[in-house]
Amino acid sequence: MTMCFADICQPLFSEACDSPLVSNLPQSAFRSSSQLSNSHGPGYAKLNRRDGAGGWSPLVSNKYQWLGIDLGERTEVTAVATQGRYGSSDWVNGYFLMFSDTGHNWRQYRQEDSIGAFSGNTNADSVVMHKFQQPVFTQFLRVLPLDWNPNGRVGLRLEAYGCRYKSDVVSFEGTSYLLFRTTGPSTRNLLSMNFKSRHNTGILMHVEGQHGQTLTLELLKGKLFLHLRKGTLQCITQLCYLLLDDQHWHRVTMEHLRGCVNFTVDKTTQQLQVPQHQSHFEINEISFGGVPAVGSEHSRRNFHGCLENVLYNDVNVIEMARDQQLSIMGNVTFSCPETVAMPVTFASPESFLRLPWEAARDGLAVSLQLRTWNKVGLLVTFDLRHQAGTLWLYLSEAKLRLRIIKAGRVTADMAAGMALNDGQWHSVDLSTQRDRLVLAVDKADTFTTTTSLPMITEDDGGCRNLFGVFQGCMRLIHRDNTLVDLIKVQQMVIGNFSDLQMDMCGIIDRCSPSHCEHGGKCTQAWSTFHCNCSSTGYAGATCHSSIYEPSCEAYKHQGNTSGFYHIDVDGSGPIKPQLIYCNMSDKAWMVIQHNNTELTKLRASSGISQHLAHFNYSADTEQLGALITQAEYCEQELSYHCKKSRLPSSNGAPFTWWVGRLGEAHTYWGGALPSSQQCACGLQDDCAEPARFCNCDSDLDAWANDSGVLSHKDHLPVRLLAVGDINRPGSEAAYRVGPLQCYGDKDFWNAAYFNKETSYLHFPTFHGELSADISFFFKTSSSSGVFLENLGIKDFIRIELSSPTEIVFSFDVGNGPFEVRVETPMDLNDERWHHVRAERNVKEASLHVDHLPGARQKAPADGHIHLQLNSQLFVGGTASRQKGFLGCIRTLKLNGNTLDLEERANITPGVRPGCPGHCNTYGGLCQNQGHCVERHNGFTCDCSVSAYTGTFCHKEVSAYFRPGTSVTYVFRELSGNASTQSSYLYSDLSLRGENVSLSFSTSQTPALLLYVSSYHREYLAVFLNRNGQLDVKYKLQSNKEAEVFRSNTRNLANGQLHRVSIRRHAESFSVQVRQILPSCQMSDKSSELDPEIARLNSLGFTGCLSVVQFNAVAPLKAALLYPHTSTVTVSGTLTESNCGSSSSSSPYAAETTHSLLGKADPFGTVGTGEPVVNAISSDSALIGGNRDPSALYSF
Repeated sequence: MTMCFADICQPLFSEACDSPLVSNLPQSAFRSSSQLSNSHGPGYAKLNRRDGAGGWSPLVSNKYQWLGIDLGERTEVTAVATQGRYGSSDWVNGYFLMFSDTGHNWRQYRQEDSIGAFSGNTNADSVVMHKFQQPVFTQFLRVLPLDWNPNGRVGLRLEAYGCRYKSDVVSFEGTSYLLFRTTGPSTRNLLSMNFKSRHNTGILMHVEGQHGQTLTLELLKGKLFLHLRKGTLQCITQLCYLLLDDQHWHRVTMEHLRGCVNFTVDKTTQQLQVPQHQSHFEINEISFGGVPAVGSEHSRRNFHGCLENVLYNDVNVIEMARDQQLSIMGNVTFSCPETVAMPVTFASPESFLRLPWEAARDGLAVSLQLRTWNKVGLLVTFDLRHQAGTLWLYLSEAKLRLRIIKAGRVTADMAAGMALNDGQWHSVDLSTQRDRLVLAVDKADTFTTTTSLPMITEDDGGCRNLFGVFQGCMRLIHRDNTLVDLIKVQQMVIGNFSDLQMDMCGIIDRCSPSHCEHGGKCTQAWSTFHCNCSSTGYAGATCHSSIYEPSCEAYKHQGNTSGFYHIDVDGSGPIKPQLIYCNMSDKAWMVIQHNNTELTKLRASSGISQHLAHFNYSADTEQLGALITQAEYCEQELSYHCKKSRLPSSNGAPFTWWVGRLGEAHTYWGGALPSSQQCACGLQDDCAEPARFCNCDSDLDAWANDSGVLSHKDHLPVRLLAVGDINRPGSEAAYRVGPLQCYGDKDFWNAAYFNKETSYLHFPTFHGELSADISFFFKTSSSSGVFLENLGIKDFIRIELSSPTEIVFSFDVGNGPFEVRVETPMDLNDERWHHVRAERNVKEASLHVDHLPGARQKAPADGHIHLQLNSQLFVGGTASRQKGFLGCIRTLKLNGNTLDLEERANITPGVRPGCPGHCNTYGGLCQNQGHCVERHNGFTCDCSVSAYTGTFCHKEVSAYFRPGTSVTYVFRELSGNASTQSSYLYSDLSLRGENVSLSFSTSQTPALLLYVSSYHREYLAVFLNRNGQLDVKYKLQSNKEAEVFRSNTRNLANGQLHRVSIRRHAESFSVQVRQILPSCQMSDKSSELDPEIARLNSLGFTGCLSVVQFNAVAPLKAALLYPHTSTVTVSGTLTESNCGSSSSSSPYAAETTHSLLGKADPFGTVGTGEPVVNAISSDSALIGGNRDPSALYSF
């Protein structure tokens, strides 16, 4: 495991490291880009001095001016202060501070949050001081004015503060190294050093330990890698640092503790978990700058650069080398020679450099080195003489491309290199050799083409760009093998330019450390970075927010039915999402499987005194703990079947036990209390032997069992089962550990009701410095109010309902107030639950309300990024007790942690725990005439008047019929002692109006589907005629002939599922088949009723019938689910089937096969050591039969 995080510890400066560094310097130590006059020279730029004109002012006030100071030697600088020019209107409002060891290749000092600009002065006399969060070690300082008084010019006086810095350095040329041998085992391994590399690859340090252990720290293409090896086992880790070959000093600190290695590079700390075989590391020797014989696993290059202040457990290694107290291999020097390669930064889309060039007559040569994150950008362009066209050298898809275009036609096209946007320095060489054009990248990837064009340039005086702007760094720019003098360019002696940063490479690594969370992959361009969140389970600009719900309960209240769902129990927290089966019944059950949920039999075996069964769950320990804690209730079946195999009891040592989630052993069994050492029968006093506490303790030579449910959440799930008493002759045992099942979500319904505008709940300060996500539900009748607020000294965060149709998310992290607004098309104060999700990270802020389109606002590219709060978090109001929220807030989560609103509401005046009234929001989830019933925590769907069943009255109740199977329901008046289940099975005793619906599939014609008759000899028959058309025959008056309505539909006896709806009110009658309303006709002929119905019934019905409903009666549902409490008679065998559904049932659904012929043996036959496959038959009954057609209600 690897973790990267910013070092939040403040540096421990020496108490004396605050002395003035500038005031005593001679004037020769000051330099500037220009000066207005001799009396405005840089030597007068000392704080509080009035010499000369009272400070420095350049000849022209623009952003290319600078003031530089030579401190004489490398110095620790801890603060800087500025003033305007004395007695004038000249001062600097803001500036960049640069530092360097050589006076070239400058580096910008960045403050907290990588803010580059320092705030300056607002008048000429006041002193503005900035103390550095981290000290800078440098010899040269340079100030670049950014803004100045618009009514004056640039004017500056300054002072730097710090102290002397002790610097011991050693230089390596790529083949040398220092060899340091330890004097014996050490209780600590702490090493620190500074390094400056002249090449991008090389071994900084190699450690040899005992037993073949090695540790190597290597710079490879500007990245830092750590190699851990023991024998043939090797671990290579890329540390979270790039761009370390910039020829600036970088500090490395390594501390090896048992089990982990802490690395700090510059201001960033990374912790690495060390593999078990490397946890104990005794160091024998350390080589710095390389190794004697580099193995094939490394870069084969030793270090080329300088090391400074190398300390191992407070031992100064370089001082020992200078005193020849350790081995020196090769040529090393105790100084740090500098190489001067002046870079230039193209920092913006407006940046360009234009140089005059008269190419040689016999050809041309152009070369440069580039460094960028961008895939595209123009590098060089110039016109060729004699109207031969224009040459373009540019990046495209991170490859180097060259094109010559003449009159809109490409006359030459070349490509070389790849992945040139990796932030590394790459060389580019373009030349002509006789009649050949040669393009090379990194001296290796070369493309050559033949050209007859005159490769001679001309100056056309224009700058054009067809291929996008280049943003990055260049250095070592050559024309015809002559180095371009960028100092003269900076002084505007040659060429011209715009918006360049001279003598520095301003590239920034925005991915080290990465702000992408949860495994998101960071990629970057010049001014921004991007997180690829694919396959992480998270979304957003930094992969911060989970795309999954925290529980099955949450999925249920989105209208989801049983199935597999990803559960992210802590949202944006560190616990990974897990795929879990949700069984949506009246409760939303989470079903967490393990590797053996089947019944397993054990026989006596010689030499084996104990059987251990390990159970590996689909969720890891951390996930299980969080899921169980969040759930309202959990249980797990534990069954033990025994034959001369005893369990532990209170009067003897345990033979068999089980181990829970935290590794603790338990000897109580399903249905018993924790720590009771009993089984369920012992608790109920009905064990096989009254003196025993478990049936199996009777030690009978016959099968017995102790089975039940474990429900103490702290002990779940069962991780291991140890079966001990199976080594005696005749001993046998069988066990089954069911899946872990939990229902409820204590967080989902955690709510508070605010009934006073001045009331609020307060919680500890919210810590969301770099990433903050807030989500909650609310409902209100008020038009405005603050949901939550947290304040800092200057920073704050707030979410409020600003109007009935607008929610505002506002905050300030130091860049000024920032707002994200979402306007809704409907009023939000409608007393319905609405969901709010707000997120703020280093890239953007977003706000979402319900399922409406969200709003986003980009963060400033180089602004403050840390949210610093220090007050309490106020929920439902503000610290000023104004603009408080009236209504309910539920499921308030901050960065994945749910606040316990109910606990605080219990002790807070003006706030009540809980919030009733859920059906106005969730009632629409109840389908098919289901009725929403309120509960304290949520709701349920009452399906009593629906032909459907299931969580949302969504599940079809279906049965497959064979000839001889029929269902008859007898209407009866509702009596006072009718049961709840049968009370809905009531209808009028005459046919006053009908609402009939059913689904069917059959291949039989003719076929009777439904027959209804009353005591008044009225009847209704629904059947398919010989042609497969649907006929409805009505007889509404006993003294009149029956009427036949025939729908103009095709043959419905085609084996497909059809839905039929029949509605009659008075003389209005309609038939709908498959949602298509055909025309209906009334036959002029009347047929004989009894003979036709009898004939159809005698044929029986073969096919599927589903969701049969007649007015408020669901007879098929009553026959299948409530056969003993309903006035229903079943002829033949009727078995519930899924034939009316297009989807099959899930293997983990809590389905029951209902049969009217009896129940299967619940135990079955125990196998012989292998798990018994639990097969529940869902086949339909295949028993034929007839029913007298004179029944009152049959189908």
